Amino acid sequence: MPSVPDRRLLQSIWRLTSMRLLSTTAIVVLASASAAGAQTPSAPATPVPATASATTQPPAAPAVTAGWQDGFFIQSANGDNRIQIGTVIQVDGRFTTDDPAPFTDTFTIRKARPMLQGRVAKYFDFRLTPELGNGAATVLDAYLDTHFSNAFRVRVGKDKTPVGLELLYTDPGLLFPERSLASSLIPNRDVGVQVQGDLAGAKVSYALGVFNGIVDGSNSTTDVDPNDGKDVAGRVFLQPFRNPKTPGSALNNLAFHLGASSGSQTGALPSFKTSAGQTYFSYAGATADGDRVRVTPGVAYYYKGFGTFAEYARTTQKITKSTARREITNDGWDVSGTWILTGEAASSGVIRPKVPFDPSAGHWGAVQIVARFSQLRVDQAAFDAGLAAAGASRTARQFTVGADWYPVQFVKYYIAYERTAFDGGSGTRPDENSIIFRTQLAF
Repeated sequence: MPSVPDRRLLQSIWRLTSMRLLSTTAIVVLASASAAGAQTPSAPATPVPATASATTQPPAAPAVTAGWQDGFFIQSANGDNRIQIGTVIQVDGRFTTDDPAPFTDTFTIRKARPMLQGRVAKYFDFRLTPELGNGAATVLDAYLDTHFSNAFRVRVGKDKTPVGLELLYTDPGLLFPERSLASSLIPNRDVGVQVQGDLAGAKVSYALGVFNGIVDGSNSTTDVDPNDGKDVAGRVFLQPFRNPKTPGSALNNLAFHLGASSGSQTGALPSFKTSAGQTYFSYAGATADGDRVRVTPGVAYYYKGFGTFAEYARTTQKITKSTARREITNDGWDVSGTWILTGEAASSGVIRPKVPFDPSAGHWGAVQIVARFSQLRVDQAAFDAGLAAAGASRTARQFTVGADWYPVQFVKYYIAYERTAFDGGSGTRPDENSIIFRTQLAF
């Protein structure tokens, strides 16, 4: 047995050790409780009433949303800022039944256009579209819109010149693989500034602008004006019976169009081609030298599955070759029509099939048949004054029939047969017979 002093010593050591152990344990417990309290709120002192959940605030709306709306988009929660991504891809097959062949049978990438468009700070819209098809890269669209109201918008940059009716229709919605002969007389995309707007409940639409000026049937490629001349161009589009409350009425989609341009230009002159790419008229050694005036009235009508539009185009240009100076007037016209066989409503845009493509369920989308007659005639004075190239034809008449298949609204297949007959001019040109296939993705 230990002695009394020894027992007292052992008791003192035990008490000291126990106190230290208790102190350490208390510190650990307190630290753990503090950490738990920081992570999980303490329970309320009183039970929560049954109605408390009804007053709970909903979670905050996300700062950015993304999705699909005829294209992929990302936008701010309030929609004031938005970016949308789209594309137009067209792959053609062009073949002739003629012997000798007027052009080479070929497959080609007709259009390859990635598109970026959107909105910044609610009132500013933009679009950027490069063209990568046809073996070359150019800027097709590049503009900024400032929206003051639906009746007044200002567009600065490169866009379609507001003159022709058919040229103002979007490429994915065209009835045929290529536009008519008459559109060869109309300027396409150019750089400038224009004002646009919709009036009277969108019964009247207008556009008026100043542009660098480009030759008939062309796009600006260098986007720099080669001379000091400028073109003033504008159009008015009238739908007098338009009523959003009765979209199916017989006259709701009757429209009238008038476009025109005027300017003084020098330099390059146009050449004219068929849909398959055969050049049938060009100038030789001549240049533009003075006033150029264009005018193009048109009419369009769509009702149920039927649609049609017609357009007349006329261009007058002063031309010089050596000491000869002439005022040359070329004109053209076209009438196009369509009938949708599957019950959808016809329009100037793409068709949205009632029943999208689903072969397992026996659904095939929408089908339309199309027909067109078009003519372009060059002024006889161009031949009399020796302005036309050797072998150039004076008149081209084009007859086209075909069918379009929309499995879904974003995919379209074209097939068209086209016969173009040529008359007059400085040589004899045999008729051209062509078959054009097209596969299109557009959104």
